[in-house]
Amino acid sequence: MEATIKNEYGTITLNEDLIASIAGYAACENYGIVAMNSKTAGDTLRQMIGSENVRRGVKVTTLEDNRVDIDLFVTLLYGISFPAVAENAMSNVKYRVEELSGIKVRKVNFYIESIQV
Repeated sequence: MEATIKNEYGTITLNEDLIASIAGYAACENYGIVAMNSKTAGDTLRQMIGSENVRRGVKVTTLEDNRVDIDLFVTLLYGISFPAVAENAMSNVKYRVEELSGIKVRKVNFYIESIQV
């Protein structure tokens, strides 16, 4: 599904892959996030062939009112404050997506799937 912005000049359509790319870059900017975890078979295949995929570990759900929900699936560094990293990442992702795309983010969900020593 896509998100649409209408203004006096026309219509702008943003697909979920673009929003996921923005969210992926924003999440990786945060200290403590070591990796984004694959959630789809396509993500796993791209990882196996060595292709860079900033959308890996990001799931975007477009809602009826052109807002989005974003799910982040991450691996964190051992020894850091998990709540602090999660809060910073969620805030940064929300800010970046809204600032760069103009689409409102309803919520960002943060799933810690593993830790790395």
